[in-house]
Amino acid sequence: MTVEHAPFSAFVAARQHTNTLIVQPRMGFSDPAVMRRGLLAVRAAGVPAVGTVTLDSFTRQGEHDRAAMAREADVELNGYALVAMGEERTSRMLAGIGGPDFPVQVRHGSPRPEQIFRTMLAAGVEATEGGPVSYCLPYSRVPLRESIRAWSQATRLLARQADQGVRCHLETFGGCMLGQLCPPSLLIAISVLECLFFAEHGITSMSASYAQQYCPEQDAEALGALRLLCAEYLPGVNWHVVLYTFMGLYPQSPGGARELLRQSARLAVRTGTERLIVKTVAEAHRIPTIEENVEALLLAHRTAEAEQLTPEPADGRGTEVYQQSRTLIDAVLALAPSVAKALPIAFERGVLDVPYCLHPDNRNEARCALGPDGRLEWCETGRMPLQAAARHRGPTSLEALLADLEFHRRRLDPLPR
Repeated sequence: MTVEHAPFSAFVAARQHTNTLIVQPRMGFSDPAVMRRGLLAVRAAGVPAVGTVTLDSFTRQGEHDRAAMAREADVELNGYALVAMGEERTSRMLAGIGGPDFPVQVRHGSPRPEQIFRTMLAAGVEATEGGPVSYCLPYSRVPLRESIRAWSQATRLLARQADQGVRCHLETFGGCMLGQLCPPSLLIAISVLECLFFAEHGITSMSASYAQQYCPEQDAEALGALRLLCAEYLPGVNWHVVLYTFMGLYPQSPGGARELLRQSARLAVRTGTERLIVKTVAEAHRIPTIEENVEALLLAHRTAEAEQLTPEPADGRGTEVYQQSRTLIDAVLALAPSVAKALPIAFERGVLDVPYCLHPDNRNEARCALGPDGRLEWCETGRMPLQAAARHRGPTSLEALLADLEFHRRRLDPLPR
């Protein structure tokens, strides 16, 4: 059957022609009335935006009974309890909001997402995100092989919607592994590998992610490499790139928080990135309000508009980031005839190894170093087929590691008097 209904990818494609940056919050509220007001506020902001329904921690871990009990007791959760709310109540919450000019995406964090996807689809939402690695290793103790089986079933469920004329969109979270202190080459490799996993299970509309790190020049190289690798490995797939404003320890001052958001918007424009997930002034302290989310969207949009640049993504084939990323991708693909089979083997053998990630299926032998200019480089590569940078030894104490994590706070927050 010909697939005619692909609202998310069509929305992005329409703005690619005018080099217009799409902005998106990470917004989620447990009260359906507040969640609806938030979506309406984002839609009314007057900027090219995607609406977000971010789910709560109970729902992410499949603890839907606990989410339901919390809502019955009027306990505020840190997101929307999609499964506990059910498709009918969610459909009413979303009624009249989403459409060709304002797609809505469900963001969740689950290593076992099938029930979330079923409820989401029944409520009329076709776009979501995550991945079998990126929503397993950092967020759960679920065995990686179990997450991969669950994601295989859930991804096929999304792909089967094409039989009804609906093309679902799936965004990999692979470019945001652990949020911080993970060199770009590994982020890009996991992002591309998860996209290949999606394609292997029938998804034809997807986005590849990357999280802003510490050095704008290195981030630009990384985004250029990601774009090149997607073009090389994903022929016939409708894809775009999404950048996340910094996912680590966020500046605590309003001025520092706004400046880091501005920098991510400039990076997105400079690299031709299609979509930006924003952060707010409240990130270091609490769940942001609707107003703070809208303020962040407007600031990112105004910053992007002020750049007045024609994106010129660099040809990154000669960069270290590109070469390392491709080495990792090819090494994983050589392990098995499918990505689904290759991914667990890669982590078992240490071909992929996320630094500082304590999941039992991650070897945690790799280490990285943050240079004075903010560049992230490997100082110990474990069993990955990469060369470590000899000029760095990496953090030698807990205090040094914490200092690296606070790089942006030290740079952007005012010094105490």
